[in-house]
Order: sequence, then C-alpha cells, then structure tokens
Amino acid sequence: MPITIREVAKRLNLSITTVSRALDGYDDVAKETQQQVIRTAREMGYTPNRAARQLRRKKADTIGIILPASAQRIAEPFFMEFIAGLGDELTLQGYDLLVANATTDENEKDLYQRWVGSNKVDGLILNRICLQDWRIQFLSERKVPFATLERSNDKAKYPSIQVDGEQSYLELLAHLVDNGFHHFAYIGGPAQLVSQRNRLNWIRKATKKLELEIDPALVVSADLTSMGGYRAAKEMLEFATPPDAILCIDDETAFGVLHAVHEKGLTIGSEIGIAGFDGTLESQHTEPPLTTLDIPVYDIARELVCMVLKLLAGHASNENIVKIIPELQVRGSTHHLV
Repeated sequence: MPITIREVAKRLNLSITTVSRALDGYDDVAKETQQQVIRTAREMGYTPNRAARQLRRKKADTIGIILPASAQRIAEPFFMEFIAGLGDELTLQGYDLLVANATTDENEKDLYQRWVGSNKVDGLILNRICLQDWRIQFLSERKVPFATLERSNDKAKYPSIQVDGEQSYLELLAHLVDNGFHHFAYIGGPAQLVSQRNRLNWIRKATKKLELEIDPALVVSADLTSMGGYRAAKEMLEFATPPDAILCIDDETAFGVLHAVHEKGLTIGSEIGIAGFDGTLESQHTEPPLTTLDIPVYDIARELVCMVLKLLAGHASNENIVKIIPELQVRGSTHHLV
C-alpha cells in the first residue's frame, strides 16, 4: 500500500494541512519544518498526488510551447535542441513540458485559446517572433507569464533573449572576402519575422562597411525549410551570373542549399561558399561541415524557462532582456581545407 500524507503527518505529529502546505512550498510554514517534512516524506517513500496538488494550488506545474505553423515539422534540428533545453531545465525545476505543433494559423490560435482558457499551462515560451505578434498581445492581455527568443515591435513588457548579430555578420563577410568570395546572395525567410528583418539588416550593414554590393535579385525569401533553401539555390545557380557565396537565414535553409550545390557539381568551400545561422549540432556533420553563426540554442531554451519560472514566483521583472552575440564557426563550406 502506498504511504499517505496522513501517515507522514502522524510520524511528525503535525496536522495534515501543515504537511500539505510544507510539501507545496508555501511560505507560511517555517523553513525548518518544511525541510523536516520533505526529508521525512522522502524517507517514508511518500509520493504526492500530482493531480490533487495541482488542483489545490490552482497550478498546472507545466510550461508550454506551441510550435508555429511556419515551423513545418517538429524534427527540425533547431527545435529538437530547443525543446531538449526546455525539457531538461523544467525537469530540474519540477515542472512538465507540454509541446504542440500547430498545423495552420487558425489551429495555432485555437491552441493558445484552449491552453490559456483551461489553465492547461502556467506559462509559455515563444519563438519565431513576428514584427507584430498576436501571441504577445494575447498573452499580455490575459496576464499569462511568457518569455521569448527575439522581441516584436509590440509595446508589451516581457522577458526575452535577443540576438545581436551585427558584429558577427561583419566577421562572417570579412572571412568570405578573405577566402575569395565577393558575389553574395541571401536566402531569408518570411518578411514578417523579426529574425528576417534583423539578419538582412545586419548583412546590409556589413556589406556597406566592407564596401561590397549585394544584387537585389540575389536577396530572396524562402520558408525556413531545407526544401525551400534547395529550391531557391537551384534557381540562383541558373542565373547568368550566379552567386559565389550564399548566406542563409538558418542552418535548415543552408542544408537545402548544400544539396542544390552538390547537384550542380560545384566544389563547396572553393568555387562557392555557404553559411548558415543557429549553430545546430547537425551543421557539424554536413558535407562539407557548414560554416555558421552559432547561438547556444540549448542554453537559450534553459534560460527562457528560468525567466518564466521567476515571473511565476514573483521574483523577476517583465523587462528582463538578455543579449546573445553569435559566434562565427568557420568550417569547410566557406574555407577550402588543403
């Protein structure tokens, strides 16, 4: 028979209410008593009824992430690393992770409304932020704690991690020029994404500082998938004057570009350079390995979890912003290794 809370209370000569509140972490129980209750419960093998505990505390003990419809599939290397970081940190903190993959824009809105309306989660993590993002407006109005990777133009206050890649792109383009590349192309993503605006702006600033030009015809948008990168690169490589270096909004897009260039029969790293963004683990194992601007995806996810949990505990500000500077990882896709 499982040990009950009544037996723990009897062992300590305390009321069931005191033991219950001690186990739930309420601050009206003396710290010494709380530690004694937790220690005794563990020794006796008592396991709290999670559903009853959640009902008492009016908390789900769960943080959610809804992958936007634009994510295409949950198996993208970026999201695999991101979700691993979320899950590992939440497990350490005694929370669960709830993940859903929206299939359409309407499905995504429905998921947010259902999760928030039914108190299915205590807070949410957002990424692939749009310039004007309805999710941020919705959660702010409902007073649901959340944290984001990147920031929208909305006036709401919320904790976030921002990527500052201006200097990193300058280093990347200088590296490409030093290796003989001068005719650049950029395969980006949907125009409404903050990442698209920022990365294209950083590239334009870098080309200006280095007194380079980028042909407007070689600045195109894809859908952040390897297939989108493949199709865009296939078209570019048929131009009368094709690019000799292709910069990609993310590693996933770059994987498709690598495939297209292989099909064309060009030598990657000498005849043409290819660079990604994100620094996913998979980028190290392409052929050749992909040069990329590396951000610590796994660690970013863990930090976002901490931001939300601090909000839930009342120990943090909605204005907390952490900046991340990508690190240039030079590999064979932009550098001919002898």
